[in-house]
Amino acid sequence: MFQLTATPTSALSDEPVHIRVTGLPPLQPVTLKASLKDEKGNLYQSKAFYQADEAGELNLQRAPSMGGDYVGLHPMGLFWSLKPERPFGRLLKRDVNSPFLVTLDLYDFVCSQDPAPTLPRASQVVQRWFCRQGMQRVPIREGRVRGTLFLPPGEGPFPGIMDLFGGIGGLIEFRASLLAARGFAVLATAYFAYEDLPTRLEEVDLEYFEETANLLLAHPKVRGPGIGVLSASKGAEIGLAMACFLKQVEAAVLINGPNAVCDFPFKYRGLVMSPSPVFLERMQVHVSGAMRLLHFRGDPREKLNQPSVFPIEKARGQILFVIGEDDQSMNSKAYAEQALEQLKSHGRSNGRMLVYPGAGHILEPPYAPLCYASRFYSVSASASNNHPLSNFPNYSISQPLLWGGEPAAHAAAQEHSWGEIQKFFRQHLTPARSQL
Repeated sequence: MFQLTATPTSALSDEPVHIRVTGLPPLQPVTLKASLKDEKGNLYQSKAFYQADEAGELNLQRAPSMGGDYVGLHPMGLFWSLKPERPFGRLLKRDVNSPFLVTLDLYDFVCSQDPAPTLPRASQVVQRWFCRQGMQRVPIREGRVRGTLFLPPGEGPFPGIMDLFGGIGGLIEFRASLLAARGFAVLATAYFAYEDLPTRLEEVDLEYFEETANLLLAHPKVRGPGIGVLSASKGAEIGLAMACFLKQVEAAVLINGPNAVCDFPFKYRGLVMSPSPVFLERMQVHVSGAMRLLHFRGDPREKLNQPSVFPIEKARGQILFVIGEDDQSMNSKAYAEQALEQLKSHGRSNGRMLVYPGAGHILEPPYAPLCYASRFYSVSASASNNHPLSNFPNYSISQPLLWGGEPAAHAAAQEHSWGEIQKFFRQHLTPARSQL
């Protein structure tokens, strides 16, 4: 009798699952499929073809996939190779209080059809959580600040981190919640297209983020004297600005962001920095129909763009650039290299870079599926006004954007970088033992 097991059946989404099949005929070819529906009912699916061993068993930790959505030894491949049924979708967890339910199905033949022509011979449902028991979720609505604070179980105090996503707007909580499950106090920070915040991002006002940092530091369960910033894309631009100008920032992780002001003006206490220019003629159209903006923005090294470059040499804390080398949205590796050169030219050594070949722009926590291209307004319809090209009347903001990434390499980058990010924050936000 066929038996499909997945261990554990309920776990945090950044934890691996051990998948095994027993009771098969020796050397039997089989198909394993995974599927889930997000909160809006959008379907994501993956499949891989395997062969049982001579004992009629299949262990994904030892057996390579022979074909399907990935090839080779990838024990979590069914999870990170999930693809949207509707093109250009992005899998985002909106309600962190409930899990994603991933259904694993076993077929005792090579099944390339969707849907399958027969019922599966065995099935198993796996719960993938973004919070752990005992955590607190605290909505924040103080002064101008809007967001959600996630606190780990226990008395604390805990290292404090602000979490900033990019230009999709709204309030996205899953990364903050998952990081809080690892022992950090994390504030998922909204900065436009949420509640009474501006519906579109016409400028970046750093005083809003300074107010947010001070609010986080004032919480009794947050350990000072400084905070960390976890940021990606447009959020990484803001994260770099925070590192440059705010003394509260002791550690900043910048995932695939620029080193200069982009798209919208930046201001802080009387200082105004204009964005670097854009070049519509440099846009490219991918075979999928998605727009490739890799060379869309000006080179910060050009003299014309120097006023837009952030003064990274003023940063007091540590900076970690996390770079996907196949980023098709912006030249993030070159930007990080320029920023590190700028630090070095001022005699500073408080920055370093992790580069991941084959990884794209949207680096998520482990085992999240690659988002190769997506429509820009995934979270909030009003956030579509923040599209980099929304000010150009001849461009349709309904066109998807290309993010890049090769699935297996991208998955490996997500798994490795998630551990490195946590180590970075523990190293720079935790007092030395002699101070305890």
